This record gives sequence, C-alpha cells and structure tokens, in this order.
Amino acid sequence: MRPGRPKVDARSIRVGGCWFSWTSESSKNIFSRVEESWLVTVFNTRERQIRRELDKVYSDMKRLGRTLAVLILGGNCVLGQGIKNDEIVPGDNLIADGIPKIPASLAQTVNRYTNFRYASLLSWHPLKREMLISTQFGDTPQVHEVKFPGGARTQLTFFTDPVFSAAFEPKKGDYFVFSKDTNGDEFYQLNRFDIATGDVTALTDGKARNESPLWSHSGEWLVYGSTRRNGKDMDLYVINPLDRKSDRMVAQLDGGFWIPYDWSPDDRRVLVYEYISANENNLWVFDVATGSKKLITPKRANIETAYWFGQFSKDGKGVYVTTDRDSEYQQVGYIDLASGQYKPLTESIKADVDEFDLSPNGKTLHSSLTKMV
Repeated sequence: MRPGRPKVDARSIRVGGCWFSWTSESSKNIFSRVEESWLVTVFNTRERQIRRELDKVYSDMKRLGRTLAVLILGGNCVLGQGIKNDEIVPGDNLIADGIPKIPASLAQTVNRYTNFRYASLLSWHPLKREMLISTQFGDTPQVHEVKFPGGARTQLTFFTDPVFSAAFEPKKGDYFVFSKDTNGDEFYQLNRFDIATGDVTALTDGKARNESPLWSHSGEWLVYGSTRRNGKDMDLYVINPLDRKSDRMVAQLDGGFWIPYDWSPDDRRVLVYEYISANENNLWVFDVATGSKKLITPKRANIETAYWFGQFSKDGKGVYVTTDRDSEYQQVGYIDLASGQYKPLTESIKADVDEFDLSPNGKTLHSSLTKMV
C-alpha cells in the first residue's frame, strides 16, 4: 500500500515512502527533466531491500540473544545447577576444561540484545506533518501515530496479530486502511480505522486472501486483489472504504500473480502488473468501469522481456516502466498508449534502475539504482 502524501509542490519527490523538496538551484544540479537528458541519483539498494535486511537482522539478533540466554541461564539443562558466588557454574554431569568463568552479570548484558526494535514509515498524513509508523512494543508490530517531528509515538492498533500495512485516506486523512491476517493464516483482510473514534470496520469478507490495496488519486476508491471468487485466482476489485456495499469486482483474472501499480490521473484506469516468471512479466491497463483490459507490453517473437514497475505519465497518455527490453540492464522506458511505441530513456546508464517516481508536475523523474562494483 503506498503511503499518502503530504502537501507538495512541483519541486517535491518521493524517495521510498518519504517526500522531499529541493530548491530551484539544487534541482539544476541534481535532477534533470524527463524530456531532456537523464541524471539519476544512485542508491545502493531499495527501501524494500532495506526492510527485508532489517527484518533478517532483527530475527537473527533475537535468535542469537535467545541462544545466549539459554546457554547462560540453562542451568540444569546446559551449564549446570545455576548461579553460585555471582558466577554461572556447570552441573556435576558436565566437565568444564579450559572454559573461563562466566559472570552472572553477563545474563543481564545479553538481555539488551533480545529487547530492541526499529520503526518503519507506513504513511504520511495528506494535510498535516503527521505520520503512521510500524513498530513493536509487544509481541507483534502495530500501527503507531507520530503527530510532530521528534514527537512520541501513540499506539493505535492492539491486535495479537501483526499489522502489515496502513495508509491514510489521501485527501483528508480522517481514517486509514490497514491489512492483517489471523493467527498467521496469510488470509489478509482490509480494515478501516477511524482516527476520531478509534473504531475499526472490516472491509473484506474475512475468508479470502486480499492483497495490494492502492488508493485512487481522489481518495474515493481503493483497488485491490482478492481470491474471493474461487479461493485461488487473484481477481481485481474496487471499494469505497466508507461504503462496504460499494465493493465490486472489476475484472476476473485467471492464473498468474497480479498487482495494481497505479491509477491514471483521471482515476478511470488502473495499471496492473502480471508476474509470469523471473524473465517475463507484463503490464496491463484496466478500465475500472467496464473491466476491459489492454496489454501494453505485448510479447515479441522468441524474446522474453521483463517489466518490473510502471507509472502513468501525468497527462495519462503513456506509462513509464522499468524493463530489461533490448538491454542487459533494467532501465527506464516510456510506452505511448495510443501507438504502443516504446522509447528507452536511461540506456546510457550502465546499472539496473530498481525504482522511480515522478514529481507531482510530471516533469522530473527520480530513480534508484543498483550498480555492481
């Protein structure tokens, strides 16, 4: 779920989930126009990669800490009878030869490494300098609110199950939609959280798997994928989160893995990604009213092409994509929707373009790269 965005102007960009502004002078040095030459700021990794690494580090550190705690405090099972004279001593059934004495205070020291946490950004409030973050003070990550820079966090959700994503309604921010499953069953459900009252309203049926919710520009609609029809295929649905009865299927999709990527500027069409394999993926444009779809990345004879990301141009006449088409690198290109013509835009950059985002006025594009050294 993409974060809501605060008030920004033509000089603002999004990096990962955050928005930044730059002066006209710095923009001349750092950023280039889409219509002109391309200058891309290099990042070593994407936000999703960072989060995955943080999750891995967090899990590894907790596992290490628990292992050390067991070794230190195991007493009868591992190291023996327990604490004696401020030392942890082995039991009679264990012969310790050449092992230094273990101070009991080490148990308290190790405890620090089993009790640490990090916070990740979930969504910006569209009007205020407030944000939703995810952090863990109990057994599972929950949604917290931070009302001003440097302010204390306030926990908003208190479920036994982790909350995986949350995003403010992108116009007023009176509520946000979040996703969670039950007892780790991975049947993710969408819910509305009302800021004023703290009430939670279920938006999906509680049975199907619901994924990849994405706000329309107007904030009226949310598009998402759901297996509600048959329990396996991920069909495309839209819902007005303020009216559960508005929930309806846009298109029936058989097989594959489908993810909504972007709404057109007029909110009449949705750009959808179809995963086929590591070497071949497609991008489709769906009409939200009729459910009709158009493949904008047709397969070429005996050539596999991967398209990894896409975003509508601000005039809605084309789509910017990342692709390995005609290149050994993943690069940014532009597809004209009327003619279907593809134009590479970063072919001079010898590195993989992982992600990109357009500025609000659509004239500047910012992207992150992965470059092998």
